[in-house]
Amino acid sequence: MSCAKHLVLPASALLFLLPAAIRGQAPPVSATRLMVESGTPVKLQLAQTISSRRAHKGDRLEFIVDNDVVIDGFKLISAGAKAEGSVVSVKSKRPLGIGGDVIIELNSVELSTGEKQQLTARKEFRGRSRTIRMAVGVAVAAAIYPPAAPAFLMLPGGDSTVLKDTEVTAYTKSDFLVDARELPVAQGNTSDLSTMIKLLPPRVLDSEGREGDMLNLIFAAQKADLEQAFAQAGWVKVEKSTPQIIWHLIWQRKHYAKLPMDQLYVFGRPQDYSYALPDPMSIVARRHHLRIWKTDQEIDGVPLWVGAATHDVAIQLVKHKFRLFHTIDPDVDAERDFIATDLAKKSQLTREHFVRGNVPVFKGQTATGQSYYSDSRMAFSGIEPTA
Repeated sequence: MSCAKHLVLPASALLFLLPAAIRGQAPPVSATRLMVESGTPVKLQLAQTISSRRAHKGDRLEFIVDNDVVIDGFKLISAGAKAEGSVVSVKSKRPLGIGGDVIIELNSVELSTGEKQQLTARKEFRGRSRTIRMAVGVAVAAAIYPPAAPAFLMLPGGDSTVLKDTEVTAYTKSDFLVDARELPVAQGNTSDLSTMIKLLPPRVLDSEGREGDMLNLIFAAQKADLEQAFAQAGWVKVEKSTPQIIWHLIWQRKHYAKLPMDQLYVFGRPQDYSYALPDPMSIVARRHHLRIWKTDQEIDGVPLWVGAATHDVAIQLVKHKFRLFHTIDPDVDAERDFIATDLAKKSQLTREHFVRGNVPVFKGQTATGQSYYSDSRMAFSGIEPTA
């Protein structure tokens, strides 16, 4: 939708402009107002995690503006400004494998003037359906022990969980005027890197909203250049397909280099890339690995990406969950530095330096409860385009 805006001058101002134009002088602007059209987009992040298991209709929600909204050189809405919304519908997970459901809507946002303006946006989040699993259970039970088959019909779906920092785009609800003299002038030299860091979450989340690995890497690169840099350094993309994972694990066993990673979340979405660099002496148990997410920010037209890196050093069996987990080296800074150095051996990196996040992380725990520590810096690397 077009967001073109124009200045609206009162009729009295036009009478003053004519003589000034004749004299060749720049006319003074008085009582200048901006017309902001309905449908102007406002990008936001949810400020808290909500779930169909605990949310209720009518719950108030808070959002944070993700990017400045600039109109005719004036900052109408500042990044970091607050917006309000609410939960309009909640359905719990149900039998027959039906997942939970949450519907939220946006109501208003704070302008740079301090006033509130109405927004419109509604988004539905559905929990995972387990209908296929239920049907398989019914079929197997019917073949082995028919009386047990109906019990599988009670298998519920998953809860609908909307994670903190989930991105939502809302739109101004109607046309409105605002006095431009009350708005700050947008700074043309504002760094997109600084804007990103200002609102970047310090740690990733798991699917239930638990905080985990810290974000400790930033890349400035085109998609193809990012992929090639890791490929040239010998990193592999881990597999996602369950049948392929099982097949390769059976046949390759200790030589299986593409062992999958759990999905973790930034901006409410899973990683775009999962890279691993296995240890040749212990491929399955030891590996360097990181997850990478694309951001909406750019530097001179080059996209910015953020990553969370840890070094797997062993495999541990968690008996009460009957699951295998990698244990990590708690010094996550060493892994951060290793990755930057390793990429530099095969690719041309530019603008290498360290930056600090808006929220420092000196120690923390992974989503599986393993402790780590850091100096709270992120390594920034620009990856040069391939020839």
